[in-house]
Amino acid sequence: MKPMHSNLRIGELAARTGRSVHAIRWYERQGLIPGVIRDGGGRRVYHERHIGWLELLERLRFTGMSIAQMREYTALVKQGRGTLKQQQVLLSTHRTRVRETIAGWTYALKLLDRKIDFYGEWLTTGQRPRSRPESGWARRASSPSRKRRAA
Repeated sequence: MKPMHSNLRIGELAARTGRSVHAIRWYERQGLIPGVIRDGGGRRVYHERHIGWLELLERLRFTGMSIAQMREYTALVKQGRGTLKQQQVLLSTHRTRVRETIAGWTYALKLLDRKIDFYGEWLTTGQRPRSRPESGWARRASSPSRKRRAA
């Protein structure tokens, strides 16, 4: 097993993270990879912690965090322990947005499931099923939160 602080070249980092060398260099140019040093020949030197960092960046992007927010977070990390509270707040705020998105997608998935079941029943019986008010888009559109947004 390699020691935790083994030096990695960019190709090794790419192979271990499943990202391209181009993508890693792009992240670095964006200021999103802290702690990258260069050796005497000017080549980038990465460490094991960069593997986890790239995984975090991928998850943040996947969950909708903007590059600007990722830069802000990375800048806080680079500043050290004095910014731990700000780091926590930034990630907590993002987590709230992720949870809201999940709730919206969950609601949309339920509606899709109902519609698929509707067509399944129609295909099975040969008769168009009666509409169920609790499953319609109209109920969603008339909810209090929708009305406030429309106003």
